[in-house]
Amino acid sequence: MKKSLAHEFFKGFWEILPPFRLVLGLCPTLAVTTYAENGLGMGIATTFVLFFSNIIIASLKSVIPKKVRIASFIVVIATFVVIVELVMKAYFFQISQKLGLFIPLIVVNCIILGRAEAFASKNSVIRSAADGLGVGLGYTMSLVLISSIREMLGKGTVFGVSVMWGSFEPFGFMAMAPGAFVCLGMILAVINLVPKKQ
Repeated sequence: MKKSLAHEFFKGFWEILPPFRLVLGLCPTLAVTTYAENGLGMGIATTFVLFFSNIIIASLKSVIPKKVRIASFIVVIATFVVIVELVMKAYFFQISQKLGLFIPLIVVNCIILGRAEAFASKNSVIRSAADGLGVGLGYTMSLVLISSIREMLGKGTVFGVSVMWGSFEPFGFMAMAPGAFVCLGMILAVINLVPKKQ
């Protein structure tokens, strides 16, 4: 029995929430989440690519030969990655500079290829669009959560705005790479205490 369109959209916010439920896309999750602005930028870029690549793959699934489906999916994904990279360089240059190499690396983000193979290649355009948007926004929400915690504890700010008391001593560890692992691990622990269906 097919699930509702609303379910396909909202499952990305909890049931298959990346990176906490799927535990995919961890490379950019750990690398770019030093500032909340970076997490938001990376999340929006990934959502754009995921949404449009799901639509195109669902539209073309019947004409893509099975032997070259993965290569075809990568070509579609790469096309949207180039579009998002050029748009970011043209209109959001500072954030593009901060995210650097991680924007082109969206091409090999296993969340996007995974949704293409597991969902878009087997479902309608509308359902694939809902899936892509929901999972993308769930991923954005995850990145913003991790980066906000890291920025708050490591710098005393969130989105560059001071949120801590005057005598607060930033916990520099959280701004470094090991802090990303600790933050991700703590959030994973809390989330995994709650059953998926709730």
